[in-house]
Amino acid sequence: MRDYFIRRFLLIPPTLLGITLIVFLITRVVPGGPLERAIMEMQTADMASGRGSSGPGGGHGMAISDAQLQELKAYYGFDKPVLVSYGLWLGKVVRGDLGQSYRYNEPVWDIIKSRFPVSLFYGLITLFITYTISIPLGVVKAIRHRSLTDNVTSIFIFMGYAVPGYVLGALLLLFFAARLEWFPMGGFTSYDFDDLTLGGKIFDLLKHATLPLMCYLVGSFAVTTLLMKNHLMDNLAADYIRTAIAKGVSFKQAVLKHALRNSLIPIATTFGQNITLLVTGSFLIETIFDINGFGLLGLSSIFDRDYPVVMGIIFIASLLLLIGNIISDALVAMIDPRIRFR
Repeated sequence: MRDYFIRRFLLIPPTLLGITLIVFLITRVVPGGPLERAIMEMQTADMASGRGSSGPGGGHGMAISDAQLQELKAYYGFDKPVLVSYGLWLGKVVRGDLGQSYRYNEPVWDIIKSRFPVSLFYGLITLFITYTISIPLGVVKAIRHRSLTDNVTSIFIFMGYAVPGYVLGALLLLFFAARLEWFPMGGFTSYDFDDLTLGGKIFDLLKHATLPLMCYLVGSFAVTTLLMKNHLMDNLAADYIRTAIAKGVSFKQAVLKHALRNSLIPIATTFGQNITLLVTGSFLIETIFDINGFGLLGLSSIFDRDYPVVMGIIFIASLLLLIGNIISDALVAMIDPRIRFR
């Protein structure tokens, strides 16, 4: 098993290499890149100032000369072949440099680092609440199938499964924030957050986080609960549970010591994928609630063609996903001793 996980870790660099190379190539072929946007802005500024769009030594009808065009290409890294530019970017990444943002004119790592606490806050709380509530609730629903508790909770679970998080966010914002004014309209904290006391800071953070957390939880909570319930019911109907009960094992012990452990295998399998919530979040939810997290940063970077930031987010999210998959395999091996990776 040790050799298997060593091989999995050794596969991370070539996998990241393939992912980042594909994304890097896409950023070079899509229309409306940063170079075109810069030329368009310069043309707009030229027309607004009343100057013509061409002149002596001009760039064939453009508002800039050929020399300025070459300077722009060099600034954005478009003066070299694609593979050469990718190699230069990869060399910076190996040294811990994710490049310079076109929009913010700051190091990409500094921009990502400033958004990391926000995404980490929502990601950790979402994961904690999801697994600490969904697993026990799924067990109760499986044991008391078709009871009043199961039917009532199923109504809310299916509603949460059917309603997307961003739709729920818009409704919550409209009713609880705009109409009732119980919660703020958006943001991570208030403007006077630094002037508040410790208790005031905690209360302010809770007010801002309540509605977004409900939107983050609605989808993952429903899926995890139903996954736990369905697999536990399948295991309770299996022959080995009936055999254990026939041999004198109590129903409680059969559930907790036999069926529950096997039912946790699909939960452990999907755990690694949920780790990406720590950084990616949901750009729609963050846009609705004006939360400066990774999701909103990634969306705005794509719209602004800020490719260094896009590449940085893709790199970190892919790395976390690959590590999360390895963690899932390790959890599956811990839960089920029959599994031996080779």
